Amino acid sequence: MSDQTIHAPAGTAHSPEVRVNKHKADWRGWKFMWPFAVVFVFVFIVPILYTIYISFFQKKMIGGTKFVGVANYVRLFHDPNFWSSVGRVAMFTVVQVPIMLFLAAAMALALDSMKLHGTRFFRISTFLPYAVPAVVSTMIWSFMYGAKYGLVASINDLFGTNFDVLVPSVLLASIGNIVTWEFTGYNMLIFYSSLSTIPHSLYEAASIDGASEWDIVRKIKLPELKGSLAITVIFSIIGSFQLFNEPSIMQDMVPGNAITTYYTPNMYAYNLSFTGSQSNYAAALAITMAVITMVIAYIVQLKSMKEQMK
Repeated sequence: MSDQTIHAPAGTAHSPEVRVNKHKADWRGWKFMWPFAVVFVFVFIVPILYTIYISFFQKKMIGGTKFVGVANYVRLFHDPNFWSSVGRVAMFTVVQVPIMLFLAAAMALALDSMKLHGTRFFRISTFLPYAVPAVVSTMIWSFMYGAKYGLVASINDLFGTNFDVLVPSVLLASIGNIVTWEFTGYNMLIFYSSLSTIPHSLYEAASIDGASEWDIVRKIKLPELKGSLAITVIFSIIGSFQLFNEPSIMQDMVPGNAITTYYTPNMYAYNLSFTGSQSNYAAALAITMAVITMVIAYIVQLKSMKEQMK
């Protein structure tokens, strides 16, 4: 039977019987979740499914849109522009992410040391660049980078040099500097919140046992950062592979054709869709980049979990 009768304790006068249905589903939680679930489905799930759907079609000059199967994906894997953009963001990730996370961890350790004067001002000032929109940040730094105006121009006039940070050979590093300036404070707060969970009595006990400041950092604080490090690395990898705002805004400010339409995968997909009228091919590119990013993030997560289990 699906119903179960629960009797009240003996000796209770006129005790009612409570009938409980074990197999009846409880939907009360969904009443609170359905507003978010509806928005999530229509804003996130439906666009992804539609992108996958249109990636199997192709617009023909004669005959309209036709189903082509995986032809767009085959074309993509033979596209040198695509692999050039992927290689560029991969190099950007390998160089920029470790530098940014090292600076963020150093700032967090400095804040947690309790020896830094003006900690509130330091914490707010380092986080403030993250609150500035990427468009504004890029425009500010682009004007500073100008060899004929701004900070770089002033330095060249002062020392009689002709240094240009917008030439193709160092352009990616200049973009990396902007991204580092934007997101170091954000990652610093993640590290700092992780360090804040360590009781200070543990530091005092270590000091009494003769541990130096470096010993406390190396044996107590750094192991505590492993979990937050995995989160920041995954977020940073995803953000790096989605690089778009900075090079897109600097495209008109950089002399020549240093920033091409396929400088990053996201720029390539954008230009294919809105300039080249190849939305189906751009959809295949977007899905491929999503899969590549998820695979890399998953590998990093597995490696992090193995490190934490040791």
